[in-house]
Amino acid sequence: MSDIHRQLILDQCRAFQEAKPVPPFIPGQTYIPVTGKILDADDLVNLVDASLDMWLTMGRFGEQFEEEIAKAFGTRNARLTVSGSAANLLAFTALTSPKIDNKFDKPRIMPGDEVLTVAAGFPTTVAPIVQNRCVPVFVDVDVATHNVDVAKLAAAVTDKTRAIMLAHSLGNPFDLGAVMELVKKHNLWLIEDCCDAFGATYNGQNIGTFGDIATLSFYPAHHITMGEGGAVLMDSGGLKRIVESFRDWGRDCWCAPGKDNTCGKRFDWQLGDLPLGYDHKYIYSHLGYNLKVTDMQAAVGLSQLKKLSRFVAARRGNFDELTKAFKAQRMDEHFILPQATPNSNPSWFGFLMTIKDSSPLKRRDVVRYLEDNKIGTRLLFAGNLARQPAFAEVNYRIHGELKHTDKVMNDSFWIGVWPGIDETRRAYMIETFGRMLKEMVR
Repeated sequence: MSDIHRQLILDQCRAFQEAKPVPPFIPGQTYIPVTGKILDADDLVNLVDASLDMWLTMGRFGEQFEEEIAKAFGTRNARLTVSGSAANLLAFTALTSPKIDNKFDKPRIMPGDEVLTVAAGFPTTVAPIVQNRCVPVFVDVDVATHNVDVAKLAAAVTDKTRAIMLAHSLGNPFDLGAVMELVKKHNLWLIEDCCDAFGATYNGQNIGTFGDIATLSFYPAHHITMGEGGAVLMDSGGLKRIVESFRDWGRDCWCAPGKDNTCGKRFDWQLGDLPLGYDHKYIYSHLGYNLKVTDMQAAVGLSQLKKLSRFVAARRGNFDELTKAFKAQRMDEHFILPQATPNSNPSWFGFLMTIKDSSPLKRRDVVRYLEDNKIGTRLLFAGNLARQPAFAEVNYRIHGELKHTDKVMNDSFWIGVWPGIDETRRAYMIETFGRMLKEMVR
């Protein structure tokens, strides 16, 4: 296919996307979801451009996206994978590798080791700990920031503690100052789950660049999307190689798809009990997976990345306007409104509200009212993982009590701030909340 034919196809794709009608917003009839994707002609053009190559695994778009996502995030390295959950699995599992031994200033994580985390969050932040036969230690959260209570986190450390794995909850950074002090004091690994927080900063520094390894999600609900997809990010070249190995079947070879003999000694390796010269492309240093992406996914992600700053600004703007309006409506008499962690600039994923103990409101009534009026709601994911059926037979430890975690489980919910919520939709949301309060509180 000539370049002229390719360009003709891409121009037609752009025209097709730009000609799509935008459905009107009808208050009370048009549903306002809590999350969503914003896709435009550039995204479609990139997607089709990648498909025309007929290179169905990761190729030129994937390589470029890995380079640019690392640069935007603030790390030296990035490796794409199939989801944010897979990114969490790869990030944690990498720290269990025998290749950690004698190459890092921290010991690798072993079965039975304890990992500090929270129960108020998404299950796949914690699942990799269990899947690697380690013990999650659940610490309570602060209701206002919906992040870990760092005072209780410090008290949870024992001689079995090897790592901390936490998400920046709904785009609000956890207290990285206190957490990093703890990490350095006890020589712990830190895995930052940034799936809901791309673009957030703490003391002016990008979140995800404080710990040893970080993760992102590119699911349609997140800040940018490639459909299904995620990334593991780190400075260490050694960790990058380990992550890549676990992602790519556990192989020891690091050749890109379709490439051979990158190391220059493909038939000169002697590893394990294999014979000298065994083909390096078929030597496996880990019990790995196949968690690679396609180039078509990466092409969409690359296009989306160019819009990240605009998307983050829209989320922050919606959050600020909702906060201002809800305080003017005296919603804070009934709800604990979300607060940014001190010294942080969140990249908000949602607007979490927690019903105060003194309020007569009941969450079930509130979310039903909002949903009936076409305003989408969500809970803070699993609420309290320790009470989920999946954890009934899991070996975990609870430090102290999870009083605030249970409060979140019973009385918290969140609404959207994503860029698809424009001024008209936001005004309807604010008006609906005011009407709800008048009808429910006599």
